[in-house]
Amino acid sequence: MATLKILVVDDEPGIRSGVSRILRDFKADFPFIDEPIGYEIHEAESGEEAIEIILKHNPEIILLDNKLPGIQGIEVLEWIKKNNIDTLVVMITSYASLELAVKATRDGAHDFVPKPFTPQELRASIENSSKHVFLRKMTQQMHKEGKQIRFQFLTVLSHELKAPLNAIEGYLQIMQEKQLGEEISAYDKVIDRSLERITGMRNLILDMLDLTRLESGKTVQKKEMVVLNDIARNAIDIMRPYAIQKDVDVYLNASKRISYLAYPDEMEIIFNNLISNAVKYNIQGGRVDCMIREEDSTIEITVSDTGIGMNEEGIENIFHDFYRIKNQETRKVSGSGLGLSILKKTVELYEGNVDVSSVPGKGTTFTVKLKK
Repeated sequence: MATLKILVVDDEPGIRSGVSRILRDFKADFPFIDEPIGYEIHEAESGEEAIEIILKHNPEIILLDNKLPGIQGIEVLEWIKKNNIDTLVVMITSYASLELAVKATRDGAHDFVPKPFTPQELRASIENSSKHVFLRKMTQQMHKEGKQIRFQFLTVLSHELKAPLNAIEGYLQIMQEKQLGEEISAYDKVIDRSLERITGMRNLILDMLDLTRLESGKTVQKKEMVVLNDIARNAIDIMRPYAIQKDVDVYLNASKRISYLAYPDEMEIIFNNLISNAVKYNIQGGRVDCMIREEDSTIEITVSDTGIGMNEEGIENIFHDFYRIKNQETRKVSGSGLGLSILKKTVELYEGNVDVSSVPGKGTTFTVKLKK
């Protein structure tokens, strides 16, 4: 469970103990976080003591009374602002005036809780403050760690989407101006091409999101025991309509149910990419074999196809971002060039490796080994 430190600054012992009692077992939960937030409470009865605790414990939230012995709460707030202390301040006072509120807000106060307050009012303020703290931390982390990832994401996305958007715009203009006549059937090819472009853009966006999530190290799931046989069958079912169109038979070979501790969506990435490539780059009337084996320390996944294969240059570059083999045989196969790059990055998260062997015109075999 995530924990935020709260400092309660008030010269009234009853207020301090009351806040501690109200928040002791309180948990803030939001749909965008993995686990609820709990609280570690610190107390100070003066502004001077508060500054000492701030320097020592770095509380994320401060409940600050203004009327204090010695330096006042508003002076503590000014000190926090002057020293660029990364904390969120909620003023708690029974002497709130418009002038004080304006000054406190100018100096960075996030919220006001007037005395006397109810437990519900305090919890609501703390919940709202916790959300701001969490989102601010995430934003800071993204600025620190994710700037290059975001730049790459936006640059590539804008570049890769420009061509299909231009094409779709052109197709729509053809239909708007009725350049092919009044018959709706005359525009079937134009509509089909537009839909193909839209499918390609959607797949690119989904691949980019997978790539960005993997490189940022963030996940919204928890590891669980997943049955790899079931995930493989689901990947095969997804590709079955396309396999039927190409008359490609897909077989799953697994002697027993094999379970593995993993993030489900990452196992889906592995099987979806392996099965998808094996079908898309196969020949008419071809075959795909998917095998799952369990050894002492590894899980081995092998996917073989009877497809067009690739040369040594293709094998060397196939796992690079946005790399696609371009020849007469791949001309009509759509893809973002990210699938196998994402596959490799996913496998490496499990201290595994992926190997490929291929013969042009005869087929390709991918072998994934995941550490148990």
